[in-house]
Amino acid sequence: MGKADGGRERIVIVSNRLPFTLVQEHGELKFDDSVGGVATGLRAFLGPTESSASLNREYIWVGWPGATISDEWKEAVKSKGLMEFHCLPVFLSEQEIENFYQGFCNKTIWPIFHYFPSLASYDREHWLQYKRVNRVFCEALAEAIHPDDILWIHDYHLMLLPSLVREQWPNVRIGFFLHIPFPHYEIFRLLPREWREALLEGLLGANLIGFHTYDYMEYFLRSLQRILGYEHNMGQLVVGNRMVQVGAFPMGVDFWKFSVAARSPRVWKEREELQKALGDSKIILSVDRQDYSKGAIHRLQGFETMLEIDPEWHGRVTLLMVIVPSRIGIEDYERTKKEIEELVGKINGRFGSVSWIPVIYQYRALPFHSLVAMYAMSHVALVTPLRDGMNLVAKEYVACRTDGTGVLILSEMAGAAKELAEAIIINPNNREEIAEALKAALEMPYQEQIRRNKIMHNRLRRYDITRWATDFMNELSPIPHTHDVSAKQLSSTAERQLIYEYHQSTRRLLIFDYDGTLIPFALRPQFAKPNEGLLKILRELANDSRNEVVLISGRDRATLEDWFGSLPMKLVAEYGSWIKERHRDWKMGRPLSSEWKPKLLPMLEMYADRVLGAFVEEKEFSLVWHFRAADPEQGSLAARELTDALLALTSNVDVRVVQGSKVVEVRNAGANKGTAAQLWLLKNNADFVLAIGDDSTDEDMFRVLPQGAYSIRVGTAGTHARFNLRDPGEVLQLLEQLTRSDSPPRPVGISLQKRQWPSRGLF
Repeated sequence: MGKADGGRERIVIVSNRLPFTLVQEHGELKFDDSVGGVATGLRAFLGPTESSASLNREYIWVGWPGATISDEWKEAVKSKGLMEFHCLPVFLSEQEIENFYQGFCNKTIWPIFHYFPSLASYDREHWLQYKRVNRVFCEALAEAIHPDDILWIHDYHLMLLPSLVREQWPNVRIGFFLHIPFPHYEIFRLLPREWREALLEGLLGANLIGFHTYDYMEYFLRSLQRILGYEHNMGQLVVGNRMVQVGAFPMGVDFWKFSVAARSPRVWKEREELQKALGDSKIILSVDRQDYSKGAIHRLQGFETMLEIDPEWHGRVTLLMVIVPSRIGIEDYERTKKEIEELVGKINGRFGSVSWIPVIYQYRALPFHSLVAMYAMSHVALVTPLRDGMNLVAKEYVACRTDGTGVLILSEMAGAAKELAEAIIINPNNREEIAEALKAALEMPYQEQIRRNKIMHNRLRRYDITRWATDFMNELSPIPHTHDVSAKQLSSTAERQLIYEYHQSTRRLLIFDYDGTLIPFALRPQFAKPNEGLLKILRELANDSRNEVVLISGRDRATLEDWFGSLPMKLVAEYGSWIKERHRDWKMGRPLSSEWKPKLLPMLEMYADRVLGAFVEEKEFSLVWHFRAADPEQGSLAARELTDALLALTSNVDVRVVQGSKVVEVRNAGANKGTAAQLWLLKNNADFVLAIGDDSTDEDMFRVLPQGAYSIRVGTAGTHARFNLRDPGEVLQLLEQLTRSDSPPRPVGISLQKRQWPSRGLF
């Protein structure tokens, strides 16, 4: 059962809730379809719909069935769940649900991630229960998962699960999607250190981590860098011997389902009944769950303000507010419900009359067709969350406006605002702004409504729920094959092949880093001067007419000139800022600016003063904060803090902030070893390429090398390089073998193919 018919991969979905809710009535079990959330969204992807008839996939869904099940019913629930729903239930006790779901999930993560830190609880027992429940889910997966499966874990309830699964099944492909916002670092760091580190490390067990918007993705990557020290390159980062990809995947809705339903006879009938009951009033629709983050109180205040400043709308407009019960029993949610009801009463008492009720309030869940009928007949949709991961209500409303009319008012704090720019975008914290938006929406000409909705219709039609899920799965599927960066130690067989191909070639390009590659690191940069043995090896390599030897270093040009200027080799200083051809003067690699240095130097010096053993090295086009001689823990923490501060200060400056081996470096953005290496690759039609480096700055170089080149990273870190060597000593042993004039015999089983890499095929 590892693969579906026809070789299609099976998907294992894991979420807190299953797509059905289990109810025990009169001694019997009743299975009801879940409405909303992940369950509704994924049905369109997993099974056939009007818009995706060919997307049937083999899958199994793992999650909690929505109720505490007694022991005698568990086997029956499991059997029916698997046979009829493709679901494997995870059974939790009432205490587990109380501390895990009602506790840590909704009293800690939810308020922190939605920017309500004053409502957050920091109960250690809740945290311990969160960890235990995540492990229960991992144990349940033992019954479901196969080696060829793709595992897709959903949402904030299970942020520890990816790493737990990775420990048990190292090679399984794991995707994780967060359906709520990821907060800015300054908010996320409010969590205790142990908790925030564990949540981040838990997510890093996944191959692909998805968010609704690039903002959330950026905040996550910044928190990773600041808290755990991980750097990324365009959303990719190396964790151990794996590549982890972070991406933005804005979730859509089942556009055709809502669009078709809006035209159905059943919905038309409900629309007519609603319109008859409400008379000639313009209808403003508000639909949301019972949640303090949804901004229901703010939209009531905005509506109240509109009635205050525009009395001509009295008797002509009605706010239809539907609050769907959610998380009943949690104090903060109950308080929100009470405030909403009090404000509804106040507005109706203040402005209403015998013939007109300004706010019609309903506290209940709506059947699908009733919800669509409200979408289809309302003149305005008022969606004002104070913070929301996406908000699908806004998209559902637009999908249901089949005639093109209707106006969406949308909070800029919702992820959907990034896609629905044609809506009237407002700040929900400003009641006057909401009032002005309501007036503009109610008075908007039909032609303008249709123009805006047409644009949003086309966008939502193209990027619907199926496209969202398909894009995520397509990104996840190839990761273990095309992004596997588990480099192998250079074996004796591979080494013999390398040496043999070197001696058989006639045009060789040899690119070396210096510190940590050709010589061990020293406490001070000036102490790492090359010895005679290293100089002898480099001289012999450079004197060979078939060789082009290039030393690419982050060091300044004066130092490189002093140490290597007498050798017949090419030198690159400050990652490509300065270039020296053989027997020629130094020249700039590209026009660079150092105007930013005086502004950033005081910050680096301040951190050097704060950390004993740290110091600042100033170069012509870069600044380096060294902490190799500092206390390791103190230096690492300060480096993360400094990096974060520098990134914030340089967001609009053409510089790059890089954490290397015990250094934090600021340099011009265009100067990197990849760009420098490309220069020599383009100029030399080599049939043998060897590049050796030791840290993250050398990854830029490894990425641009042509297929078939020999790339080696010194150390055991994950890398884009083909091979690893343990230390500079092993590098020198390899280079010394290359200097020997005698050509070794052809390795057994190896057939030499002459390689030529034209410039057009490098990238």
